[in-house]
Amino acid sequence: MTTSADGFSAWLAQAQILEAKLTPTQRGVLQAAFAFRRRCGQDYYSIRLLSHFLLHAETGLKVAQIARLLRLSRPAASRQQGLSSKEAVQAAQHRMAGRPHGKLLPRYAGPLAEFLLTRPDATRYDALDFIQRTWGVRVSTVALHHFLKRYGLDRATRAAARAPAPPLLPEPTPPLATSEPALAVVPPGQALPVPAPPFSGRGRSTPAPSS
Repeated sequence: MTTSADGFSAWLAQAQILEAKLTPTQRGVLQAAFAFRRRCGQDYYSIRLLSHFLLHAETGLKVAQIARLLRLSRPAASRQQGLSSKEAVQAAQHRMAGRPHGKLLPRYAGPLAEFLLTRPDATRYDALDFIQRTWGVRVSTVALHHFLKRYGLDRATRAAARAPAPPLLPEPTPPLATSEPALAVVPPGQALPVPAPPFSGRGRSTPAPSS
């Protein structure tokens, strides 16, 4: 039977972490994580809580190392890195509640818009809870994202609507009119046009002087 020290070393080895290179702080945190893992087991909730702690504890460990320690995929660990504690718990609850069922209907858009506008800090899991409480429908986060984007209720569109409008630029002043005739631009190599002779008498032109 392996001792606790041997089990800790083997746990680090399978995650490709060199025990000799750990700082005293890293070693203490990982020993506590190893004890938590042995005491609470490796069920989904325990791993989710432990991974959330390790990903936000600023231990200096890389995300890939933590993922290998807890046997998570690298993308799954990266997604959890951006969640708050509340979102992590909500995500675990939705994950364990079973597969999504039902469909988001257009008539849900109005009440959902009111919910989001009156709660600007609401997370997507808060919106999922509201949908389930109001209509008894469970949907995935992907379905919710597409629904919100279709009706302009996604976070980016709401933030843009709340942003102040840019200041209006003054209209450019038109150039002042001049009484002088505009000069004609003659392309290079083209002869200047010969002006017509002046008129005299009864509409007859004055003959040009003979050279």
